[in-house]
Amino acid sequence: MTALLELEGVHKAFGRVVVADDLSFSLARGETLGVVGPNGAGKTSVLNLITGSLRLDRGRIVLDGADISRLASHDRARLGIARTFQIPLPFAGLTVFENVLLAATYAGASRPDGANSTSISTDALERTQLLPRANVMAESLPLLDRKRLELARALAARPRLLLLDEIAGGLSEPEVDALIETIRGLKADGLTILWIEHIVEALLSAVDRLIAMDMGRKLAEGAPREVLARPEVQAVYLGQETMA
Repeated sequence: MTALLELEGVHKAFGRVVVADDLSFSLARGETLGVVGPNGAGKTSVLNLITGSLRLDRGRIVLDGADISRLASHDRARLGIARTFQIPLPFAGLTVFENVLLAATYAGASRPDGANSTSISTDALERTQLLPRANVMAESLPLLDRKRLELARALAARPRLLLLDEIAGGLSEPEVDALIETIRGLKADGLTILWIEHIVEALLSAVDRLIAMDMGRKLAEGAPREVLARPEVQAVYLGQETMA
C-alpha cells in the first residue's frame, strides 16, 4: 500500500519541552494506525502538527506525496484532513443535523462529485448512528452521542485522513464497544485513520498497527500486541495495565 501520510524527522519544542523528537512514521491508504503513550508523550501535539495548528521546527509532513509542512490549517482541511477533539464542543443551540450541516457546508475538502451539504450531512449521521437523533438539540445529548456528533462533524468534512483524539475517553465499557463498532465501519469503508487513545483495549480491537510514544519520541512501532509487550513500552507505563 502506498503512503497517504508521512512524517519525516518532525521536531517541535517549547523551550526545553520537546513534544516531537525527530519523529518519523507513515500511514498507508486505508490503514488504521493507533498511537499510545502516557500523559505528556506528545500524542495530541502530533495531531496538531499534522493539522497545522502547531508549526513544526524542522522536518516534513507529506500528504499524498505533497509537502504540506508550511500550509495553513484551512488549506490542509481542504486537502482532506479532519479531526475530532478530546472534549466535544458542539453548537449547543443547534440541532444535531444543523451541527453536521455547518461542517458539511463550510469545512473540509471540495466536492467535485456534486454532492450537496444535505446529503453529506445525512450520510455522516447514518455512519455514526445519529440519524434518528437528527432533530435533537445538541446540548441535550449524552456523552456517547456527543462523541458520535464530534465524529459526524469530522466525516461531514469529507476527509481522506481522519484524526481521532482520545475519542473513547470518559465512556463506559459498553459505550466504548459501541463506538469501536462505528470506527470499524469507517475502517471497512476504506477511510484512513490515525487514532490516539489512552484506552488501549479500544485500539487493540480496531487498529492495524500501533506506535508507542514517550516524551515526543517513538519507542516502538509494529503489530499492536507486540508493541505493548516490549519492555521499553511496559516501563513507560509504570505498571499501567495493558493487554499484551
